[in-house]
Amino acid sequence: MEVGGSLAVANVQRMASSLKEVPNRYIRPELEVDRVVNDEHVSIPVIDMSKLVDGYGGDELAKLHSACRDWGFFQVINHGIAEEVIMKMKIDVQEFFDQPLEEKMKCAQLPNSLEGYGQAFVLSEEQKLDWGDMLFILAKPINGRNMKFWPKVPSSFRATVDQYSTELEKLTISLLKFMAMNLGLDPEKLLPLFEEGAQAIRMNYYPPCAFIVNVGDIIEIMSNGEYKSIEHRAVVNPEKERLSIAAFHNTNFNAMIGPLPAIISKDQKQAPNYKTVSAIDYIKLVVSCKLDGKGLVDQMKIQREAAPQNKST
Repeated sequence: MEVGGSLAVANVQRMASSLKEVPNRYIRPELEVDRVVNDEHVSIPVIDMSKLVDGYGGDELAKLHSACRDWGFFQVINHGIAEEVIMKMKIDVQEFFDQPLEEKMKCAQLPNSLEGYGQAFVLSEEQKLDWGDMLFILAKPINGRNMKFWPKVPSSFRATVDQYSTELEKLTISLLKFMAMNLGLDPEKLLPLFEEGAQAIRMNYYPPCAFIVNVGDIIEIMSNGEYKSIEHRAVVNPEKERLSIAAFHNTNFNAMIGPLPAIISKDQKQAPNYKTVSAIDYIKLVVSCKLDGKGLVDQMKIQREAAPQNKST
């Protein structure tokens, strides 16, 4: 499926090897810089999956609900994914980015495609860019994979990603069940919407300058705003390179993206706060937005006029 790709841009990893300072195009203006608060009393919520899965997680279930509602993201520990699976993924991704540029370009993005090696959503020559390179591939469903964008080096890459992807899918299914329970729904309610859904993996390399789970826009919309999707940015380290591996779990193409009817019906006073669109139209909306901050969710929100106030006579 062609969804629109990016303009060709210079390779950041190669530039960083010879530059003494970051080019202006990669520096965000002051208006886009959020204040970072260093407060030792504020910590990211930590959810112990083993307590939830074993059925002894009443308090843990409440913590998950609070994290989704108030934070929009959380850390997951005791998630059941073997450490060797995670380490092998990191090693293979690092080995890919350590290859000569000519080798990595064998997986380069094509016009009108987000998959491949390059940068995502570069829409104009004036646009500010991320100080980093990425490899973006579709891992699930298996019959949707385009192996042209899957590196042949290292030779273990494909098997490693396949195992890592499958383990993440299992974790996602478990989390969706517990989220549904916390929303007052049947634990299986969300699963048909995500069954055979698209899972994309984005591997990022940033030059010098437990799992983290983000709730995401789709869950915010389906929960009618009870759960929050947060803005997030990567901050480069001035001393050493940084590698990140992000997996995006989406609905299947037959799903409708909007507030779940079961959530609206359980509270007769609650009106839908978001539009309902097909998964295909949602993907088109994702691509058309700048994906800067909360732009996508704002596009999906239903705008209502404030009720007129009664004037005293």
